[in-house]
Amino acid sequence: MDWKTFQALLSGVNKYSTAFGRVWLSVVFVFRVLVYVVAAERVWGDEQKDFDCNIKQPGCPNVCYDHFFPISHIRLWALQLIFVTCPSLLVVMHVTYREERERKYRAKHGADAKLYDDTGKKHGGLWWTYLISLFVKTGIEVAFLYILHHIYHSFQLPRVVKCQIFPCPNVVDCYIGRPTEKKMFTYFMVGASAICIVLNICEILYLLAKRISSCAKRHRSHHAQAMPLYKPPSRDADSNCTLPMQDLDHKPQYKTKSKLGVPPVDYKTSVFMRASAPNLSFA
Repeated sequence: MDWKTFQALLSGVNKYSTAFGRVWLSVVFVFRVLVYVVAAERVWGDEQKDFDCNIKQPGCPNVCYDHFFPISHIRLWALQLIFVTCPSLLVVMHVTYREERERKYRAKHGADAKLYDDTGKKHGGLWWTYLISLFVKTGIEVAFLYILHHIYHSFQLPRVVKCQIFPCPNVVDCYIGRPTEKKMFTYFMVGASAICIVLNICEILYLLAKRISSCAKRHRSHHAQAMPLYKPPSRDADSNCTLPMQDLDHKPQYKTKSKLGVPPVDYKTSVFMRASAPNLSFA
């Protein structure tokens, strides 16, 4: 697979990425892939030929080179780029799976039937796939930085290394070709990798914050819908009567006989009197 095919595959990821994901993809292509293809391969090349030792003992230069360079920078960066970009392809595969399910669903239930509102929208399983891919990419970046730091001792490339490994007869001085240029490229690639880690962390925090905000809005909407719509009738503050005051005027008036010569009272007055004095009798 050449770089053009690789770029075409990753361009599909750009459609389903957030703003942080698009910036990450731009950094990967411009500051890592292009620098790797255009400059880094030419700087390193066959660096074993530029590794000179001050002895011609057969096998000694090869053993010393293998000791100080167990894996080439250029090959390690190639592996890093491949492993870092592979998790992004999981998102494209998940979207393709959704589109295939959508096609089968429409073929079974009609052209107007829809299984997904948008096959590329990050919700449900696709959201989890996208989030997991970010964690995997961040872990791979950190792992490769640790490997590079551990093998090459804080990304340093000294001009002269001293080797005393069999079959070398004594301490041998070996010289690395173009150490300053290689050191600058190493720092550049490490810095680009660190920027990608920061972008991945920002995108993870963005997705989590957006998901929490969406869940909070959904919870508030459900709580608002669950509130009772019944409003209890108003009542007079000076009365214990539970009957609405507006209904008292519509009740028919009636007269009661009074044994004590007290004038008859109407319905509204009797209700107020019973509310204020429950033991009062009109008989």
